[in-house]
Amino acid sequence: MKKKKKTNPIHFLGAFSVVVATLAIVKCANPNLSVPELLTVEEPAPTVSTPTDSITLQSQTVDSLFLCPLTPLRLLKADGNPVKNRETSVHRFETSFPDLYDVQLTTAQRIGVPQIADRNEANQRKDALVFIADNPYYSVQKLSHSIPYLVPRAALLLEEIGRAFNDSLVTKGFDPHKLLVTSVLRTKEDVKKLRNVNRNASENSCHQYGTTFDISYNRFLQINEDGSDEIRWVTAFKSILAEVLEDQRMMGTCYVKYEVHQSCFHITAR
Repeated sequence: MKKKKKTNPIHFLGAFSVVVATLAIVKCANPNLSVPELLTVEEPAPTVSTPTDSITLQSQTVDSLFLCPLTPLRLLKADGNPVKNRETSVHRFETSFPDLYDVQLTTAQRIGVPQIADRNEANQRKDALVFIADNPYYSVQKLSHSIPYLVPRAALLLEEIGRAFNDSLVTKGFDPHKLLVTSVLRTKEDVKKLRNVNRNASENSCHQYGTTFDISYNRFLQINEDGSDEIRWVTAFKSILAEVLEDQRMMGTCYVKYEVHQSCFHITAR
């Protein structure tokens, strides 16, 4: 039968002395600490995870871009003559604006609002949506299957596109014109009604998330000196608008799809 190994008292006293000496050193360094605090083991602070997915990172980049101060528009050259830029347009509309619906939809679902049932619910979502009305840069045409609401970043993008379009018109020798917005936020009720008259309309449209709007590329609103307005068809304006949208797309602020049959640019904020 094996004998139990006895604990050596000298070893115990040695370990106890080391603990006491350690506590004494800590107490001297921190005289305000009590004994219970000395014996308490602090749990590490929880780490805050930083989102690293591409959609979130891109939205943060876009936010920083829109916060940058605008470059003043230069209308006169150094010699005092007006600036006159030439029209360049894009190579081809279809290849310059190829962003497919599934790409736009993924972003819209992430940074937009949840789908809205009807217009009454939209009116109650003023915390997340911005009402867009006519302003100096664009006009919202009479809407039949959508309502003039956007999430704030999309509303800001629309205004920036309108401002840049008019700046470009002026530097190319044209009078200012407003863009025509043809479609904005669609509720579930709007989508159902639209599909009754157009079976090709998407049941899960990007327009349902408040991130997407359509701008006509063959109709523009001229404001006359007497305050009246009239719709004009100007071929050159389509090219100028395309230049502006290409710049925005290259900066990463939006996705753009060239719509042949609807005669519009389909734009989703990023």
